[in-house]
Amino acid sequence: MGHTARKVNFMLRNDIVDELKRVVPNGSRSEFVNNELIKELALYRRKLQTEKLFSLRRRAPVMTDDDLIATLNNDRERVV
Repeated sequence: MGHTARKVNFMLRNDIVDELKRVVPNGSRSEFVNNELIKELALYRRKLQTEKLFSLRRRAPVMTDDDLIATLNNDRERVV
């Protein structure tokens, strides 16, 4: 599946550019950078969602094991 692309302008450190040119063949760099950005963006989104979940967890009431089991049992008995 082909994707449209557009040129973007951002800065990279000189050492990163040098290594990119040394390691990734000319003509493959855009694909390489796109693939790595896809992976890093997925990790970043996951990190943001994890932070949200931990924030919710800190605000949630503390339940004992017995409270949790009772709540789950009540929920299972509920007629939908």
